[in-house]
Amino acid sequence: MAKQTGEMAAFTGFPRQGLDFLDGLAAHNDKTWFDANRSGFDEGLMEPGKAFIVALGDELNARVGPGIHAEPRVNGSIFRINRDTRFSADKTPYKTHFDMFLWQGEGRSRGCPGYYLRITPEAVHVGAGMHGFPKPMLEAYRDAVVNPKLGPRLVEITGELEKRKGVSLPEPHYARLPRGYEAEGEQAVLLRMSGMHAGGAYKLPKTLGSAKFVAWCADRLEPLAPLQRWLVEALQP
Repeated sequence: MAKQTGEMAAFTGFPRQGLDFLDGLAAHNDKTWFDANRSGFDEGLMEPGKAFIVALGDELNARVGPGIHAEPRVNGSIFRINRDTRFSADKTPYKTHFDMFLWQGEGRSRGCPGYYLRITPEAVHVGAGMHGFPKPMLEAYRDAVVNPKLGPRLVEITGELEKRKGVSLPEPHYARLPRGYEAEGEQAVLLRMSGMHAGGAYKLPKTLGSAKFVAWCADRLEPLAPLQRWLVEALQP
């Protein structure tokens, strides 16, 4: 269920101010510029983002079933805009997009499958699943792929998603089947994945600046729900 903290205004859209902030940040990715233009981030992205998370959480819980966590805070459903540069050659301090995530299952948000969104000045990215499985979860995923019940169901789900316009699935990460697993056909392809997700990028809709953006996003996330539900069933202990 969506979690609200205190009195929060209803979502009325992401203002142009937020996109202008991201455009400017791409050209001036440094702390001095960020601090001088902080209001563009707070008023154009963070505050409407919190209201959006609550509204989308309610919408998805109503449409695809209960148990979706929507926490309107940084390190909850809103990703930090600061980049982790500790192990990267790229030392620019900030991301030039705004990321959000609503998860399902028990545990920390980033360790669960979920629905994700990214806003850039050019597009909205929506998707569901997990981009990479940690080792214990990767083993659980592989066990599910060869399970006589769960495996064929995933083949069916991914086959249906591949037919949908604008939806893409990951390419196999590994060249060979993992040791100790045997499968043929599509199940063999699925065993070579390092994560499982589906989604697409869409041109910025006119609804971005209105309350209708919630339904726009839910319309594109709802068809991905079968994959999300499969992952929750397969990966949760």
